[in-house]
Amino acid sequence: MGDLSPAETSTAVKVPPADPTFEKISLGELSAVSAEPPEIWKKGGRLLSGMLGINIVLLGCGLVSSGAFTAVSVAEREVLSFLSVLMGLTSIWMVSYLLWTSKHKNNPKLKDSHAGPIWLRGGLVLFGVCSLVLDILKIGKSVTLIHCESPVKIAHPVIQVVFVVIQTYFLWVSCQDCAQIHMNLTRCGLMITLSTNLAIWMAAVTDESLHQTHELITGVNHTSNATTGVRAAGGGSHGCDCVTQLCKTFQNGYYYLYPFNIEYSLFASAMSYVMWKNVGRVTSEHHHHTQHKFKTRNLFVGLLCGIGVLVAGLGVFIIYKIEVDIEDSKSQAITMFYIFNITALSLMSIGSLAGTIIYRFDKRDMDNHKNPTRTLDVVLLLGAALGQYCISYFSIVAMIAMQPGEQLHTLILVNALLLIVQHTLQNTFIIEGLHRHPHTNNHHPAELQEKDLSPHVYINPAATDSHSNHSPSSNGKHEYELETKHNRTPTIFPENSKTDWRRKILKEISLFLLVSNIIFWIIPAFGARPQFDNGLELQFYGDNMWVVIVNIGLPFGIFYRMHSVASLVEVYIMT
Repeated sequence: MGDLSPAETSTAVKVPPADPTFEKISLGELSAVSAEPPEIWKKGGRLLSGMLGINIVLLGCGLVSSGAFTAVSVAEREVLSFLSVLMGLTSIWMVSYLLWTSKHKNNPKLKDSHAGPIWLRGGLVLFGVCSLVLDILKIGKSVTLIHCESPVKIAHPVIQVVFVVIQTYFLWVSCQDCAQIHMNLTRCGLMITLSTNLAIWMAAVTDESLHQTHELITGVNHTSNATTGVRAAGGGSHGCDCVTQLCKTFQNGYYYLYPFNIEYSLFASAMSYVMWKNVGRVTSEHHHHTQHKFKTRNLFVGLLCGIGVLVAGLGVFIIYKIEVDIEDSKSQAITMFYIFNITALSLMSIGSLAGTIIYRFDKRDMDNHKNPTRTLDVVLLLGAALGQYCISYFSIVAMIAMQPGEQLHTLILVNALLLIVQHTLQNTFIIEGLHRHPHTNNHHPAELQEKDLSPHVYINPAATDSHSNHSPSSNGKHEYELETKHNRTPTIFPENSKTDWRRKILKEISLFLLVSNIIFWIIPAFGARPQFDNGLELQFYGDNMWVVIVNIGLPFGIFYRMHSVASLVEVYIMT
């Protein structure tokens, strides 16, 4: 062929050749070339779905709170109808999503391997089973009262059973998805799912609060001026009381299961939020960290101390549950409970502070590359801690205002202060650990020489993003950049006794905090409520206000302990 003319040359350049290499470019590289337009739509889609979720939550909050008082003309059946419609719409969307993804298996299906850890999915299934038992008990109660109950009271728990089954399966199989197609529709569906769970959570908290307020008034001070205008928000019976023993058994049974239903809603909300954040997110293989194993070899002090706290806590919890209902030994049981709390929280605070100080002298570089999963873990950790902060600050105000002088006043005040200190120090320790590069001493020196890397040279995968934004390599591979601090030389951490000593102490502290947090999850999750049994905050704030404060804050505190255990496992493995 002869030489091409300028016009022919420009025409030839505009037509891309049918190069098979172009077809092999990964989705991560392709999105990196055109990152700006999707980012604009990503923000717009999040704003739209976020506004939709906020409006649903506010509407649900208004209906649930209004339906709890007879002075407001919002009937209980209207609240339950609203919740049933939300659950129905959410179930339809989740089934549609599952069917659509099963029919389009050839489409790229990106996964976030860090999302939906096994502890979160396992907790979701556990609390989901408890929620199913609760709904079955509600159905049984409504059937026994069918002569006076509204049909909505029977239909609502049936719909909730279907909703819980579908949602649990949906979150189990799809919690790691990073949707890339129909992203705006997926964001809206996930936000509706999140809002539905929050509305169910609000209804359950309100109903449990009203039930506990009624028990406190009828069983403790026999006053009648606090709940004369209260009725159920989601599960009680207003004007249709149980008469038969079977009906009373159903009613008492599902009230004991409300805490598990509340936790299920929080777990589902957290997992829905993770999926919502991952819509449109592109992950590539080099962003996945090396898998590490959880080993406790040569670690004894932290494990033994943690087991000691766990065993002591179980003993205190059992004695407390037995003796708190006995009038003669009630005061001693409450005192014993607070003394254990103060001792354990002090040890946990000292451990967290020591670990944070050691991290200040740790020579590992901070891992500052963008990691949405880690950011979400930190947000959930800090957000869940607000529940316990709220309860503690209200207790502090009450104890100071009541002029503490007696032993119980002092114990409650010190316990509240230590809860704030322990949460703060533990959050600092966990966040420091999550933002450190993991130790990579599992390579043999010969292997490192083959890779032209010295021992303990850390590679920054985030640096590859800047290259991919300009020109992805022809073979679809990324070049790695060495992590640098103030210069262009790699950071090298030689093995020495001082480094081993620091790592061992950090592992011991992580293990101790991990086991200790388990008992602080067990005690409130299985029904210990010293906030009500001591009677001082109830006396100061009144039955209605204090019950609502505790029932809103305590589920977040329980979630915080479970999330802390999972985060401490990750910190332990990375250390």
